[in-house]
Amino acid sequence: MASARTTAGQVSGAAGPLLPGADDSALELGSVRAGRVRRPPVLPSWVLKVVMAVSGIVFALYVLVHMIGNLKVFTGVDHFNEYAHWLRTVLQPFLPYEGLLWIVRAVLLGCLVAHVGAAAVLWSRGRKSRGAHRHKGLGLRNFTARTMLVTGIVLLGFVVFHVLDLTTGTAGAASASFRPATVDQAHAYENLVASFQRPVAAAFYLVAMIALFLHLAHGLWTVVSDLGATGRRLRAVGYAVAGAVALAVMLGNIIIPISVLSGLLS
Repeated sequence: MASARTTAGQVSGAAGPLLPGADDSALELGSVRAGRVRRPPVLPSWVLKVVMAVSGIVFALYVLVHMIGNLKVFTGVDHFNEYAHWLRTVLQPFLPYEGLLWIVRAVLLGCLVAHVGAAAVLWSRGRKSRGAHRHKGLGLRNFTARTMLVTGIVLLGFVVFHVLDLTTGTAGAASASFRPATVDQAHAYENLVASFQRPVAAAFYLVAMIALFLHLAHGLWTVVSDLGATGRRLRAVGYAVAGAVALAVMLGNIIIPISVLSGLLS
């Protein structure tokens, strides 16, 4: 019986290689099927995983800082509006009005494109390599891993709605009472309360925060491995930090719509 493996010398003759375009070194090291010579991808999977890890860290830092800023709503109308106005005027006159906000938005948009693109390629490669086989018995990590696509889509939809709702004021019934920021004053408190007084909007926000917890927890767990952490203690600390950050972001955010619906913020 002929061996499945074949060397470069065996597939090459006087007229040249029998598999045009094939790499002789690849033929020498492994089995090759005629007509299905696999070429290495332009971007290796490890590069895509690093892209996802770095962009994921950027998102994690942003949502953590954003949550801390949102909690200023409990300090009162004037203080929260002053904070929102400060975000638009910080580093003036070095930066123009809303200059820092637009820099942050550009960075986040770039990270979003890189994160989603890398995720799509890795998901496709994993599905082709895995076939019908699935890991079983991995508990919570298995659940969060399997729902990453779903939670990612929910979060992407939420981001679009959130921008239209509280940045441009063009989404939903609250758009009629939306008060845009001016160069002298912001009305972030009034807009936030008006938005969360709608039960549907508040419910969507709560669902999105649960999705964010699942996505962020698993994503930060994955970062620990993708950036090369191998020590048992280091990995344990990384997993604990991932869960703590994700839980803090979720609880810190969901308390706001609950407070609005209960009348604590009005």
